[in-house]
Amino acid sequence: HVQLVESGGGSVQAGGSLRLSCAFAGVTRSNGWMGWFRQAPGKEREGLAYLNIYASNTVSHEDSVVDRFTISVDNAENTLYLQMNSLKPEDTAMYYCASGGGGSCLSVDEYNYWGQGTQVTVS
Repeated sequence: HVQLVESGGGSVQAGGSLRLSCAFAGVTRSNGWMGWFRQAPGKEREGLAYLNIYASNTVSHEDSVVDRFTISVDNAENTLYLQMNSLKPEDTAMYYCASGGGGSCLSVDEYNYWGQGTQVTVS
């Protein structure tokens, strides 16, 4: 049974940084692709970055955030991270981590398990 719990969101001024965490449990090789997504009010959920926690050299970031956001994982701590720098007001959204077996992509449909989200507000 996969469990994902995000934390680390909050309110920050433009130009600031936040590090989001996703504590995970029950993630197996069959659903080892893990990603970060966000959803702003009135907008569709969009993918930001993903990796496979069981394979190296699988990190990928969406083009619009590649210069500011970094995904990483600490398998010893069972925690997925998203380091976000140079935050902008347009980064304001609910941020989610997800797990799935669909492969190396940021398609929402390929991820089966989702956390409850953590709110990021940039002013």
